Amino acid sequence: MAMGLDEREFAKVLTSLIGREVTAGLVSSWEASVTPPGDVVVAVSSISPNSAERLGLRSHKFISVSVDHESLQQLVPRDAKAPATVALGDHCTLHAWPFGAVILHLVEDVDFPDIASMAYWRYETYPENLEWAAREVGRLLGAAATPSYVLSFYWVHSPIWSGRILESALKIICSPRVLLESGDESGHAERDLLAEGFDHADMRPFGVQGVSSGYASWSGVVYHAFDEDRALTEDQIIAIELDVQSIWSYCAYIADAIEHGREPRIEPGYGTTFIRACRSRLLTPRPQESDAHRSMRDAIVQSSGLPLHLANAADTLKDIGAK
Repeated sequence: MAMGLDEREFAKVLTSLIGREVTAGLVSSWEASVTPPGDVVVAVSSISPNSAERLGLRSHKFISVSVDHESLQQLVPRDAKAPATVALGDHCTLHAWPFGAVILHLVEDVDFPDIASMAYWRYETYPENLEWAAREVGRLLGAAATPSYVLSFYWVHSPIWSGRILESALKIICSPRVLLESGDESGHAERDLLAEGFDHADMRPFGVQGVSSGYASWSGVVYHAFDEDRALTEDQIIAIELDVQSIWSYCAYIADAIEHGREPRIEPGYGTTFIRACRSRLLTPRPQESDAHRSMRDAIVQSSGLPLHLANAADTLKDIGAK
């Protein structure tokens, strides 16, 4: 039986998918001798893909690392107008900003038999990625480096579902912790969520009907292009994430210093005026910006909690007189 369900359970799933009642008796007859209607065939194929197919995606991990300002100047001087970039192997690039942020962008092409496998891979590799980042940045600068978090963006190029099931799958990929929290390694939790639908209160969509599907959450970002000629590009999403994560990291540094009773070190030109400029750049639509790009930027910025982070940073910098 598809998805490991009995006839009654599978009938319930099909009923929710095609919008009309399906009974266990009908399922039994379709399995035995009767050819099922076209909408049923499509629904079955979407929730029970060929086992030989695998979910193919490109994982982009943005790893935030803290280093002292003196050491960072080896890579990017205080008066630099743009971030410095350094290749760390074939699949990772270090980006360093003069205000003190360091973000490693690690790219991995991976495929999985299901979303649960991807979720466990994500969970297991994050600590390894953080240790590796600390080691590589420390070696590069000859100074202590402290990694703080990993944010993931998944570019799904080879899904194994379609229609409404695909939308549910993308939402789960965007927030895969839901599968880990279920503690169910049998696959039933994933199949139930795919069939019944999955929504998260803090998840924001940014796709365009018939062109793409995209979602952003606190856990990460996912995107699938149906029409690559009209959809956003991978590089456009990467550029926004680098911008957001660099500012998020800077605001986190300011907050952490204050919370631990230290006055943050603020380089000239990166005080309240800079924070206001960041807020305007990230929250205000651009005249030539497409609706798809605006929607993507807004979804990523809002789901990250950056607006509140910026407001708190601006208040702190004002209090300490950093203009």
